[in-house]
Amino acid sequence: MADDFILSDFKVVLIGFAALLCFIAGATTTSLFINWTRRRKLHSEYAFSLALEAVLLLFFGLLGANLNVLVEIFVPTTVLLLCFIMGLQNAIMTKVSRAEIRTTHMTGVVTDIGIELGRLFYWNNNKHIAVEENVRANRQKLKALTMIFINFLIGGVLGALSFKHFGYFTTVPIAIFLVVLAAPPMVRDLLNIFVAKKII
Repeated sequence: MADDFILSDFKVVLIGFAALLCFIAGATTTSLFINWTRRRKLHSEYAFSLALEAVLLLFFGLLGANLNVLVEIFVPTTVLLLCFIMGLQNAIMTKVSRAEIRTTHMTGVVTDIGIELGRLFYWNNNKHIAVEENVRANRQKLKALTMIFINFLIGGVLGALSFKHFGYFTTVPIAIFLVVLAAPPMVRDLLNIFVAKKII
């Protein structure tokens, strides 16, 4: 956006700004869902965002299949939709992990891996410093971050392969998987509400 602004390509700047707003809107939506469910002590604090993500992924599959038709409408709409979905997903993982993990980008994860490796390879040779003050790596965190990075790469390769062979239909099993994850707590909350109303 900054580069295009300097080059006076304001149309691209506006598109980038719209994508940024959609990402923020997705993260905001997740935050609203989580805070709303927590205030009501429901079990589905992450389920609403996952369910919405599933529906939007299916919608993306439908939009994507029509990208060659009305390109001026469907391509920008698809980009904005994906940014919103990424905002949803990133906020879910941020809330679940208490701001330790982001899932739509790896820069923070790779940075944290580098920090932990720096601690791991640090040579604690100063005899005047107490042992408890030595620099130590959080090996459990390093292992978790490395697994996230590896799974991110595997997911990227599998996603590209699936898209190559099945196209936008690839979104259907992913959406179904998200619905399977989201359904149990949502059904549990609905049953609890139904039972509570019957008792009242």
